[in-house]
Amino acid sequence: MSSPNTEVAATTQRGRRRRLLSLLAILLVAAGIAWAAWYWLHGRWFEHTEDAYVQGNVVQITPQTAGTVIGIGADDGDFVRQGQPLATLDPSDADVALAQAEAGLAASVRQVRGLYSNVDSGRAQVAAQKVALDRARADFRRRQGLAASGAISAEELAHARDALAAAETALAATQEQLVTTRALVDDTVIASHPDVQAASARLRAAFLDRARVEVLAPVSGYVARRSVQLGQRVQPGAPLMAVIALDQVWVDANFKETQLRHMRIGQEVELKSDLYGGEAVFKGRVQSLGAGTGSAFSLLPAQNASGNWIKIVQRLPVRIALDPAQVKAHPLRIGLSMQAEVNLHDRSGPVLAEQPPAQAPFATDVYAGQLGEADALIARIVHANSAGARDAVAAKTP
Repeated sequence: MSSPNTEVAATTQRGRRRRLLSLLAILLVAAGIAWAAWYWLHGRWFEHTEDAYVQGNVVQITPQTAGTVIGIGADDGDFVRQGQPLATLDPSDADVALAQAEAGLAASVRQVRGLYSNVDSGRAQVAAQKVALDRARADFRRRQGLAASGAISAEELAHARDALAAAETALAATQEQLVTTRALVDDTVIASHPDVQAASARLRAAFLDRARVEVLAPVSGYVARRSVQLGQRVQPGAPLMAVIALDQVWVDANFKETQLRHMRIGQEVELKSDLYGGEAVFKGRVQSLGAGTGSAFSLLPAQNASGNWIKIVQRLPVRIALDPAQVKAHPLRIGLSMQAEVNLHDRSGPVLAEQPPAQAPFATDVYAGQLGEADALIARIVHANSAGARDAVAAKTP
């Protein structure tokens, strides 16, 4: 038989256990209520991911013409401005080709001038042939009257007839030659003549090849991945280095497909960088939602037609635009890890873009002036070799 003290101890222990269980149940219920309250008031309005990385435009610098590298204008980590020479190729071959093109244009201008002169000469020849024909026709008529009266022989009349026929044939041939000559210059001036335009096109190509011996930076940014070396023979399209515009970066956040139900373009995003930690909190907006998952665009897309299949939650890239002022104050680098939290309160925006861009989001005008300089050179050469320039020089000559 148990003693009274043992029964009292057992009863006390059972009471303590019931109180602990009751307290645990209360804590679990309170935790459930707290979690439900947090989710209802906050959690359901935000989506968070740490699978986010800084991205930007990595502008590959490639030559547009072949040549030997004789100068390198920037190295890895250097800041370069738009239009600054990054590499220089040997210009000797380009200089020779440009000189040949200039000479070819000058020769074409002078040849076309000769065609216009041939037209004037042809007109003069036609006029002279018409005079000769009129004289031969009058001579033949006069001899016809004399032959009728027996004053001249029939042989002399035949000679006059032959001379008239020869004059008519010569006039017809000269007129045909004039038509052929005029066809080469009709409705043109020297600058618009096809031969001059073809020579001008060859000069533009040679001028561009000469201008492109300097490989220019299309954007301002920082040099990375320089691989070109002095003395290297490069071909068009060969990568020399890259320029990264760190003021034009964004974040690609890869959210699970289950997180995208209420995500819209234009929603506010709060981002933190592992580089700065809590020191800098970036503000951004959802710029676009990807048109496909990462696996769909992989080199070897998944084929799920086999018998053994396991469902894997896919992720979709969401592009987040950053505040340029914050990026300037706290510069980011390509590939840095970020933490992104999207505020889902505003669901008025579209899921996908509905309008095309109003203007090109990225553009450069560093090559815009090259053809203008070539056209100015062509105009000078045409003027220097045209008849107007020749007449001006002749007028100044005493």
